[in-house]
Amino acid sequence: MNLRTCIAATVAALALALPAAAEVKIALDAPPDLEKSGTYVWAHAFGEYLNSQGLKAVEYERNALGEEAERLDQVSTGLLEVSMSDAKSAGQLDGTIFGAMMPFFFENTEQLDKALDGGMLERINAGTLPHGVRVLDIVYLGQPTGIFTTKTPIRAFSDFSGVRMRALDELQIQTFEAWGAKGTIVSWSEVPNALQTGVADGYINPPAVPLVYGHTSFIKYFTDVKISASVRIAIASEDWYQGLSDADRAIVDGGVKAAHEANRAFVIAGEKVFAELSDAGIEVITLTPEERAKFREASQPLYEKVEMPAGALDAWKAAVGQ
Repeated sequence: MNLRTCIAATVAALALALPAAAEVKIALDAPPDLEKSGTYVWAHAFGEYLNSQGLKAVEYERNALGEEAERLDQVSTGLLEVSMSDAKSAGQLDGTIFGAMMPFFFENTEQLDKALDGGMLERINAGTLPHGVRVLDIVYLGQPTGIFTTKTPIRAFSDFSGVRMRALDELQIQTFEAWGAKGTIVSWSEVPNALQTGVADGYINPPAVPLVYGHTSFIKYFTDVKISASVRIAIASEDWYQGLSDADRAIVDGGVKAAHEANRAFVIAGEKVFAELSDAGIEVITLTPEERAKFREASQPLYEKVEMPAGALDAWKAAVGQ
């Protein structure tokens, strides 16, 4: 066990040793930046609301209470109240949530929100609650995802052919291959080295990511192709949630509503990020509708490959009127 892991484990042990009623622990997943991080906007608004209503909420910096898998385990067993987590965490429990990230499936974030409000968030929770995990909200990092590259500007669908992209998982590799490129799985901590050494030529992320994580010295191009919403999740321990008094549960529900509204307002105001990318030396490229349609058409077969429970894909299609 290295020093960083030991420190994280010690901090987590100390935090988790606190009495359940002492505080509501909120595990962050990003730097505490209200200007660039949509997930921090959600977490901060949630905590501020709880504190204003008499519940003590405390933020814990990214990975202080463990990495993704550890936090999911802590939430499911009732040791951690709230975590800002990746959607794959909930997807391990029930794959319905993967539908929210399908490339080019939704016209915009408003359509995704309509589907979630129309029953899909409830359907996601039907799969995760038996595992002790409540998905409080789908949280947007910022503007929809696009393509960042270090050497090759993507101005047309054909430009993507042969580019080697950092992939999050096997499904993303299949996505890149469907678009004519290649993929290699690289952990987020290794991304800077991979991009600078040529192991990968780019990645897919919302536009603020290289600004938040300091990648602007080697990222040169951003193609605003609007692949999908930049989705993370806010999850809570179901044991903790159900153990609250009616009054405290109402406060938590109010906090979720306030955080959701703050996050969506952040997204609406987030178009200034494109100017910030330009100022940082990254060229922002907008595809023509015809070129974007080529990406969308190539993505259609991928929907059947997403690992979701039986009927989930049809439910997503019905939710958006397909």
